[in-house]
Amino acid sequence: MESSLILVGMFSALVLLMLTGTGLAFVLGAIAFLATVLLWGPGALIVAVLNTFETMTSESLMAIPLYVLMASILQKSAIIDDLYDAMEKWFQGLSGGLAIGTIVICTIMAAMTGVVGAAVAAMGILALPSMLARRYNAPLALGAICAGGTLGILIPPSVVTIVYAITAQISIGKMFIAGIVPGVILAAGYCLYIFVRVQLNPELAPRPDTQTAVPLAVRLAALKTLILPAFVIFSVLGTIYLGLATPTEAAAVGVLGALLSAAVSGRLRIANLSSAATDTLRVTAMILWITIGARAFISVFIATGGADSVLGFVEGLEASRWVVLLAMLAVLILLGLFLDEIGLILLCVPVFLPIVHTLGFDPLWFGVLFMITAQMAYITPPFGYTLFYLKGVLPEGIGIGQVYRGVIPFFLIQLAVLVLFAVFPDIVTWLPEMATAQLK
Repeated sequence: MESSLILVGMFSALVLLMLTGTGLAFVLGAIAFLATVLLWGPGALIVAVLNTFETMTSESLMAIPLYVLMASILQKSAIIDDLYDAMEKWFQGLSGGLAIGTIVICTIMAAMTGVVGAAVAAMGILALPSMLARRYNAPLALGAICAGGTLGILIPPSVVTIVYAITAQISIGKMFIAGIVPGVILAAGYCLYIFVRVQLNPELAPRPDTQTAVPLAVRLAALKTLILPAFVIFSVLGTIYLGLATPTEAAAVGVLGALLSAAVSGRLRIANLSSAATDTLRVTAMILWITIGARAFISVFIATGGADSVLGFVEGLEASRWVVLLAMLAVLILLGLFLDEIGLILLCVPVFLPIVHTLGFDPLWFGVLFMITAQMAYITPPFGYTLFYLKGVLPEGIGIGQVYRGVIPFFLIQLAVLVLFAVFPDIVTWLPEMATAQLK
């Protein structure tokens, strides 16, 4: 059977089964199982067993449950609540200050946890009521929370970045470093947009009539809440960038840092640890099951010549390599409407990366573009994941339609930043190159 027909059949089955609402891991596994049996017989299933064993024994994948556990401990210990209180004191006098402060807190949370759902849910509970109470425009407040929450995909230590690096066979440390500058630029873009828009239309974020200035001494005292987050961030990223630990080892250091932070804050409770462990088990199991199913699916896809067919098709095109890159990014955004970021990586990276190499693009640079497109998919109506994270904590009177309206300007900012990094790749690559040169 021709590889092109197998390719069409496998992806058609993938789309149809996903429309039934079946879990992605089981859809991928079932297609791989049936394709293997039909094409090569039951004996060939040993390949799937070997792929599963390789996944289960991967040292790099050990970092995922550790980073998720670190994020869960920090979330349960309410350190984020303290950060938000400090943010209110410092940003309340600025135009759109609470929305800008929300972006700042999301950036700090991204550097602490690397988990998108934690930032969106926390800010939906803490920041949204405060902004609405001060008569902030609801779409502006909702868009800031959704967009800020997605920074956890790009800013290290990101679980999504780990999965990408493992799948693309790129250094996790280099991918972490490559995400820092783009993440900060994206966060700065969000803040600049909020500030300019509120300056043009102050009714979007009116200042309270009876607002009293917070004394400088009180604001300086509130900065002590940054000590524990800074400690956690340095315990993870500092050990990696100083060459003291691998990303997996740094994840274990991060868990220890989160435990010490919870203890220092007086919120280290058995109930909190139990809840954090349960959350970690659930998230890790989901990621690893999808990984196992995707690896089985991709192994069949490659064995039947599907990857060679796609590569040959691209090489036969007479279009510019930039047009091909644009087409790949558009496909990622489209698939992101239906797949989570882990499924997106595990399905698309093995297919796209050979094309990236053939076209002469830097896979590290492409990885950052990939992460940004994943962020865009996360807030794209109507199925972006952050939209549904936030929907679960919306107060009465706020509908999902307002969330959709709120995220559109931030989606356009992400698109503009994506174009910026595509046109000027040195913005992405200079920091990893400098860090690599210093370590030699």
